[in-house]
Amino acid sequence: MTKTTLALRGALLAAAVLTLSAPAPALARPADVGNWLYLTLSRGDALTRDVRGTLLMCDPPQGHPRAARACAELAAAQGDVDRIPPEQTICPMIYAPVSVSARGEWNGRHVEYERTFANACDLTARTGAVFALSEEQEQEQEQDQDGARAQEQGTDMAMPGPQDLRH
Repeated sequence: MTKTTLALRGALLAAAVLTLSAPAPALARPADVGNWLYLTLSRGDALTRDVRGTLLMCDPPQGHPRAARACAELAAAQGDVDRIPPEQTICPMIYAPVSVSARGEWNGRHVEYERTFANACDLTARTGAVFALSEEQEQEQEQDQDGARAQEQGTDMAMPGPQDLRH
């Protein structure tokens, strides 16, 4: 072999070694998934627990019956459920525990929230639409609020008054 051929082979071999030993180009980072929370809601005590859960995604709002409203409330509170302004409402003093949790990410920050409320009305008054995971739940909360208003006004919607018993 000639000196030129050997030099060329040596250069090619060196280039191959350098190419193989060079760090691989960084893989493209997956697209940012945006703001999201995995929400759970459970009713009752440990023996009679009814648990529901859903993934709320906010870029764009989806995965939740009231996604747009829940995402707007969370955006205003910077993803902190405790910072959602409470609604001015009257809730009954009936103990029907509702436990909720939220875990996820908001603006690149880890979010973790757990709390037990006295009843569904109290939950909605303090967390807005975030944990309104079903239409049925919203109807129950409205009934609770209607019952509390009736109690405040001194009437009981479930019991007829004396005037209702006359024929």
